[in-house]
Amino acid sequence: MEASPTPFDRTRTGAESTDGAPSNRKALTIGAVAKILGREFEDISISKIRYLEDQKLLSPRRTPGGYRLYSQADVERLRTILRMQRDEFLPLRVIRQELAAGAREERTGAALRRAATVEAGKGSRLSLEELVDVTGVAPALIKELEDWRLVQPENVQGAKFYDDTDREIVQASAELARFGVGGRNLKVLRTAADREAQLLEAVVGAALRSTNQSTRREALENLESLAAACNNLTHMLLVRDLRKLTGEE
Repeated sequence: MEASPTPFDRTRTGAESTDGAPSNRKALTIGAVAKILGREFEDISISKIRYLEDQKLLSPRRTPGGYRLYSQADVERLRTILRMQRDEFLPLRVIRQELAAGAREERTGAALRRAATVEAGKGSRLSLEELVDVTGVAPALIKELEDWRLVQPENVQGAKFYDDTDREIVQASAELARFGVGGRNLKVLRTAADREAQLLEAVVGAALRSTNQSTRREALENLESLAAACNNLTHMLLVRDLRKLTGEE
């Protein structure tokens, strides 16, 4: 188990960068990183961060005493990795390829589809007024999305609260609404998502409900891989149909 840095090491963390030059921001210990990211990823742990390092996804610098020190860039890279795992169900080998290609480092939270989690965290809870303020979407469109089950707020003592998933769906739907695509038109996507979820449940549902932690962990990993494969297949099928539409195939 990694010990806490000595006072000497703590002093050095804010004074030097990887090459020994002064750093503009204080470097962080692995415990501090886990605490910071725990606000967004409740399942983060020191052991998980170490595991990602073992998988060559992270390369924090170390003090002469062997303590890990994470820069702000390291923290943002880890945040990106965790979002890819949580939001896009990508296996580590794919994440490694994406990061190596530099394709996702600058993606925004919206582009990362923050809300598409396997095991939902606490996340944000917004009232209707707050959701309207954050997204700039009219209440009428939000109600339409609710009517067609695209947005599913939680009812707490008679008041509706929307989570990060709802927010992302509202923002994506608003973009489509600019082209005249309303909630009724999006019902086909809701149906397709339901059927895809049913397919994946048929494959790994029993294992997900297992009380054996090892079995459940393996099922979650399989679910991530399956979801990524389904997402890729759906995209390619759409690309093929669009090519036919444009006469390019």
